[in-house]
Amino acid sequence: MPDLSTTYLGLKLKTPLVASASPIAQRIDTVRRLADAGVSAIVMYSLFEEQIIHQSLEIDLLLTHGADSFAEALSYLPDTGRYSVGPERYIDQLAKLKHSVDIPVIGSLNGVSPGGWVHYAQLMEEAGADAVELNIYYMPTETHITSVDLEQTYVDLVRAVRAEIKIPLAVKLSPFFTALPNLAARLDEAGANGLVLFNRFYQSDFDLDNLEVIHNLHLSTPDELRLPLRAVAMLYGHINADMAITSGVHSASDVLKCMMAGAKVAMMASALLQGDGPSHVVDMVQDLRAWMEEHEYESIELMQGSMSKRAVAEPAAFERANYMKVLSSFRFNTGFSSHSAITSGMLYPFLSTSVDDE
Repeated sequence: MPDLSTTYLGLKLKTPLVASASPIAQRIDTVRRLADAGVSAIVMYSLFEEQIIHQSLEIDLLLTHGADSFAEALSYLPDTGRYSVGPERYIDQLAKLKHSVDIPVIGSLNGVSPGGWVHYAQLMEEAGADAVELNIYYMPTETHITSVDLEQTYVDLVRAVRAEIKIPLAVKLSPFFTALPNLAARLDEAGANGLVLFNRFYQSDFDLDNLEVIHNLHLSTPDELRLPLRAVAMLYGHINADMAITSGVHSASDVLKCMMAGAKVAMMASALLQGDGPSHVVDMVQDLRAWMEEHEYESIELMQGSMSKRAVAEPAAFERANYMKVLSSFRFNTGFSSHSAITSGMLYPFLSTSVDDE
């Protein structure tokens, strides 16, 4: 029987299937079923920086309210333990989850400033977390913030947390960086044990009837796998940190592609939230084994990186040199080739003189 085990962040895992940060971690019974089905680790839903700030402000308000009143009025001050709205509950749930399942539990912190990150990363470690994932969710909107400033913030944050915890540290990144390989190498140097690619920024929409900004949560689709797949294939062999792919992992085929690109694990959320997650995992594990047996792969580790840039016969497939080849492979339903359409300006009118004029 093929060996599905892998190693991620120094953790020995029975399969490359990991449940990424989502509300699933709120239900211990569901996590147990996922573990029995073949999920080898789970990332807790994120503790947001806003929750930490909110709690700090609320406690300060409770402690200062009535400070100028008569002394006997101080007896009305509430016990601050009853008002631990976010962070404490999170740490409690992490500890319960850790004691209820036999798979690694990874804490998740979502924010951008050093502030409470270090402290709560330490609390996660004390609660039994096997690792911490920094889910850095920040999109600059001010014109004075440069890419250099932003990237340095990421590096400084990782270095600060790394200095204070002993358990493995992963960083979840977005794809919106001009020079991702350079940033990946700097985060590696700063002490990141793993990189998770990619974070999905939730995007706003407009309600034209009420003229309001609305926020809709759309689950991922398999088509979204291509972006992290290419990034991991490019980075494989150039950094020491383990890589995980998230966004678009829905089937055993997706998991196999992740492994061949160079990832150590494939993370899923949307696929588990749709229908019966544990049953879906059982099917995925069976499909993984069936494919590996058919193609004579003895283990997951043997295929990791086998389709990365450094391993394939045509490395240009991951670079711009393949751009025109991809365009020319397109065929219209009418029978025209994309080459003739491009040169005549039918497919891209603004490229009528040259496909290199981007």
